[in-house]
Amino acid sequence: MSQQHLPSNCDVVVIGSGNAGFSAAMTARQNGAKNVVLVDKCPEGWAGGNSYFTAGAFRTVHAGLQDLQPLVNNIDANTAGIIDLDPYTHDDFQNDLMRVTAGRSDVELARILIQDSKDAIRWLAGQGVRFQLSFNRQAYKANGRYKFWGGLALKTEDGGKGLIEDLIRAAHKHGVKIFWSATAKSLLSDPETGAVRGVVVEQNGKQHVVEAKAIILAAGGFEANPRLRSAYLGNNWDLAYVRGTPYNTGDCLEMAIRDVSAKQAGNWSGCHAVAWDANAAPNTGNRDISNQFTKSGYPLGIMVNNRGERFVDEGVDLRNFTYATFGKAILAQPDGMAFQIWDTKTIPWLRSEEYRDSIAHKIHANSIIELADKCVAEGLQCRQQFIDTLTEFNQSAHAHRRENPALTWDPAILDGVSTQAKAHSLRLPKTNWALPIDEAPFLAVKVVCGITFTFGGLAVNPETAAVISTNNGEIPGLFCAGEMVGGLFYGNYPGGSGLTSGAVFGRRAGRAAADLVASTSTP
Repeated sequence: MSQQHLPSNCDVVVIGSGNAGFSAAMTARQNGAKNVVLVDKCPEGWAGGNSYFTAGAFRTVHAGLQDLQPLVNNIDANTAGIIDLDPYTHDDFQNDLMRVTAGRSDVELARILIQDSKDAIRWLAGQGVRFQLSFNRQAYKANGRYKFWGGLALKTEDGGKGLIEDLIRAAHKHGVKIFWSATAKSLLSDPETGAVRGVVVEQNGKQHVVEAKAIILAAGGFEANPRLRSAYLGNNWDLAYVRGTPYNTGDCLEMAIRDVSAKQAGNWSGCHAVAWDANAAPNTGNRDISNQFTKSGYPLGIMVNNRGERFVDEGVDLRNFTYATFGKAILAQPDGMAFQIWDTKTIPWLRSEEYRDSIAHKIHANSIIELADKCVAEGLQCRQQFIDTLTEFNQSAHAHRRENPALTWDPAILDGVSTQAKAHSLRLPKTNWALPIDEAPFLAVKVVCGITFTFGGLAVNPETAAVISTNNGEIPGLFCAGEMVGGLFYGNYPGGSGLTSGAVFGRRAGRAAADLVASTSTP
């Protein structure tokens, strides 16, 4: 059970109950901090922050199947024999991270993220986090074999929900004291040294001073705050749907900047935002449906806006490297919405957890004209342009197939099956997986932008996750992890690297906080 009364003092206070916060709290305990308190402003029923709403995917360096098999609980010897899973090296991780962030990712943060990724996964497994191979999201089965793709193979059992269940269980085992509905209001610091010495926490309408030798901020970004989204991300971002917790409103970011002059870092106008079900609640995630409102099947078809026009290259890269940016592209469309479209060839490849009847409102049709008419009832404004777009797309896809008969459609690789032929090509190509959409039945699903997390955060020392002040020195006693770390992701991120970052820098913050406690304790 959660603790009822906040203590007046402790060794370490961790603010935030997501993957990063629990990783920090448990690591602090393991490294000698005797009295570790974790607070979160959410009620217990909303535990887990945005980590709860993820698919539980962790990106990590590994040497192939033989390296990951001891960590997972969902493969036997027979299944292992039909799995194709290439190693994912340090260079692979670094190249993917730098490629999708246009080389802007902080070199030292990136180095530590990649260097520590494997140890972080093994440590989590040692704490009781149940890992599995992500057959449903990261592999396609063809010719009797599972082929993993995109450098991302691991997930947690039951996704983010299972991850948080496991972390809470482990935290209690380690003796971390957890307080829900406990809002951090301000940081207290020594006026002479500037060292952070405590935090004011509001619980049940009363404010409590909790003195501590170290504070770890792991309270997420500002993605659930429409005011800050508009201020930092720009026009219409207040209209984005909130994919995860409604409690990530940027309070701790503003608190650290206001109270101790924490230095801002990273891409404050950038965020992770996905194609999201248009029928989801706009201002909060659903804890039952959770990540399943994501609609990431666009590489198998096309997306058009309500003018009937395509607006992204759906096949420019593997889904892991595009899905976090396409929400932004959808928000920029008229009325901030779009339609995803497939035909009978690729409908069977859509993941059931995202597109099953109980999750997705499906628009079925037996012809493109009928599909256009039905989409008009759902917000399509330019019926004829919709028809023309599909007609032209199909002409180009057929032309490419005629000119390149040796190419084979393969959703697990960049297969080169495109719309760009000598006889006919598109102004906006589909670079890979461009099958014609011309065989009934047809399917469309309406999507909007679902914001997951923001990229702007605080500057930290990569080695210790200590927060840096505006005078470029470390703020003694203050550390940071998770979404609050600025400088790692710019414009985009490689799927699965967010949870890995939370664990990596959460552990570093926890160790550094415990070391500080030990160095300041009375012999």
